[in-house]
Amino acid sequence: MRACEQEIGGDTGIDHDSKFLKSPFSKGLFCVKMLTMKDEEEKKNPDEPEDEIVEFEFNDDGEEDLKKTLKKLRADLKVAKAEKAEYLNGWQKERADFANYRKQEDERKANYSESLREHILTRFLSVIDSFNMAFSNKELWEKVDLNWRIGIQHIYSQLINIFEEYGVKEIGSVGESFDPNMHESIETVPTDDKEANHKIAKVTQKGYKLGDRVIRPARVNVYEYKAGN
Repeated sequence: MRACEQEIGGDTGIDHDSKFLKSPFSKGLFCVKMLTMKDEEEKKNPDEPEDEIVEFEFNDDGEEDLKKTLKKLRADLKVAKAEKAEYLNGWQKERADFANYRKQEDERKANYSESLREHILTRFLSVIDSFNMAFSNKELWEKVDLNWRIGIQHIYSQLINIFEEYGVKEIGSVGESFDPNMHESIETVPTDDKEANHKIAKVTQKGYKLGDRVIRPARVNVYEYKAGN
């Protein structure tokens, strides 16, 4: 029992003359229980960390060599600074890479959204072409019942308003100068009017642009000046 107390590191506070500890089996059982309690207590309260050991340099006589110790400390400080700079550069690089990634991801999302909007709006251009084709034949259009015409024109106006809300605008009108970036020349029309040269004579199919980007050029006939016509 005394050996058990020494192993535990102190007095157990138990009366050794107690009837409970009379038999060897009882003593052994009690000792095992006390050691188990000690181990659990040590796990809950780990020992305080040992003081940091400072390494010194010594000469052949066993005395501390301050110059060598200082030299070693300077070398250790230099290594620490280099590691600090390396970690800082790595962190800054990762931060810059992440910022670039976010920027590219935002641009990708914006481009995808713009492309999707352009694709959807382009699909509806054929619907507008059908309206324009119906309106262009004035003789047949005038024969349609007035109430039907008013209703169809109202639907057409709603569709055009939706396009304008999304930034879609018509391009190509008679009399404006031909621009290959916005117009597609289908046919040239001879003219003796020099001022009408390279101007649009007729729009066969309207064009459209989304913002500053042309999503469909206008198909047009263009005047071509020829002297003596």
